[in-house]
Amino acid sequence: MMKVLIAEDDVTSRMVLKHMLAEWGYEVVVTNDGDEAWEALQAEDAPQLAILDWMMPGIDGVEVSRRLREKEKDQEEYTYVLLLTAMGTKDNIVTGMEAGADDYLVKPFDRHELRVRVRAGRRIIELQSDLLAARQDLIKLSNTDALTGLLNRRAIMAGVATEIARSQRNERMFGLSLLDIDYFKKVNDTYGHLTGDAVLQECAKRISSALRPYDSVGRYGGEEFLLIIPGGEENSVWSVAQRVRSVIGSTDMDVDGTRVRVTVSQGVVTWDGNASIEELIDAADKSLYLAKENGRDRVERAQTLIKR
Repeated sequence: MMKVLIAEDDVTSRMVLKHMLAEWGYEVVVTNDGDEAWEALQAEDAPQLAILDWMMPGIDGVEVSRRLREKEKDQEEYTYVLLLTAMGTKDNIVTGMEAGADDYLVKPFDRHELRVRVRAGRRIIELQSDLLAARQDLIKLSNTDALTGLLNRRAIMAGVATEIARSQRNERMFGLSLLDIDYFKKVNDTYGHLTGDAVLQECAKRISSALRPYDSVGRYGGEEFLLIIPGGEENSVWSVAQRVRSVIGSTDMDVDGTRVRVTVSQGVVTWDGNASIEELIDAADKSLYLAKENGRDRVERAQTLIKR
């Protein structure tokens, strides 16, 4: 049920508006003046459609509209504003619309006209919500690896950059783990690429299950995954990486009735300074290579990168 705010200082007009809107299926929030209206419109679950009397105590309807548009400048939220005014001259109407009102009605207004205007506002709010939802879906798709559902390479690398900036502000450490599935080519050659894809998907699930809520993981490329492990000392980064390795390799994967044994190798690096993304990835990659050289199904750590 859509919420509609009424800001009207006249008791009779306020009650008539409330009764009509409730009859038409709206949840009505009633305020007596501009100050109350402005306060209600800043609430967490504020109405998205507001019917404001132009002239009322406190701040008037035009000023409420102006403040709303200023507040919404850098936000995705939008409040549809319908002004009620006894001043029907062209100059007055232009003033109200330039302040940010979407529509107006001249008092005394017709019940049916009000219903049509409110319905139009509701339609615009719903279209706005649909557009925002579609936009969020597109953003998610652009950041998601289609096969595993994890962050893709671009998104996880952006996450590394964000974590570097956060760590510089807070002067805290964070870790990266570059993970590679051991002998993945053999999996593809033995069972086929469909099974290989299923193995990648299962690995993604197991990695995610082993991480803490504030850790991140993305598909770095092929059978490689990149983990961001924030806010931890070197030993805690190591502990997370070992837990991931254990979760993946402790039990065989059942892929369409085929039992597949999978292990992973990881190279971890802990950062507490100003090393670049390229330096971090290179250090993790060298540690991963060492893990493979030393027998696979293991974690090797790089030398901590110290502030320069």
